[in-house]
Order: sequence, then C-alpha cells, then structure tokens
Amino acid sequence: QVQLVESGGGLVQAGASLTLSCAASGGTFSTYTMAWFRQTPGKEREFVASISPSGTITKYADSVNGRFAISRNNAKATVALQMNTLKPEDTAVYYCAGGMRFIATNTGAYDYWGQGTQVTVSS
Repeated sequence: QVQLVESGGGLVQAGASLTLSCAASGGTFSTYTMAWFRQTPGKEREFVASISPSGTITKYADSVNGRFAISRNNAKATVALQMNTLKPEDTAVYYCAGGMRFIATNTGAYDYWGQGTQVTVSS
C-alpha cells in the first residue's frame, strides 16, 4: 500500500511562488506516474500536472502551463510542484496522486492519494 503525504501549502500573495512536496512510502515509487490535482469547494477535482515514472515526460493543464513545473526524485520517493506567478484562481486544496496509467489526467486513473494541502492566493 502506497502512502502519500503532501506539504508546502500556505497563504501567499498573487504573483508569488510556492513549492509543494509529496513524500511516498510503500510500493515501488519509480514505477508510478505521479500527478497533482486540485479542488475547490463545490467543484470536481481537476488535473494540474503529471509526470512519467522516469521523469522524462510531463503534462500540464492549460491553466497552469508555463507557470507550474512538476518534478520527481525517485531515489527519495518524492514529487514536487513548483508554482510560479500564482493567481487567486489557483486557490484550492492540492492533492498528490500516484497510479500505473501513463501520465493520465483523470482522477479515476490514480490509485493512491494524499490528504491534500491548502494553497490560498490573495489578490
């Protein structure tokens, strides 16, 4: 059983940067596609970014492409989300996810989820 624990959320002003981290334990981290999703109250969880098991291929939602960067360290079993030029609409709970489907963008493709970390961007 894989366990995922996110950290790094917080309150920042618009235009600032923030880095989220996700630490994995259990399972074989290097075989999983890892991803970040986010969710706001009353809305469905939405895809933010994903990264292939080797880390060589990434995919981003249009809303964050060019501002966010996903990376992973297989030796440390961690995945990070560097968020730059944050906007108020980036405010959400951010979730780390892991699964076997190659850089999938839908929530159903992921088997393992963290508890989420709150990111709030003030205007």
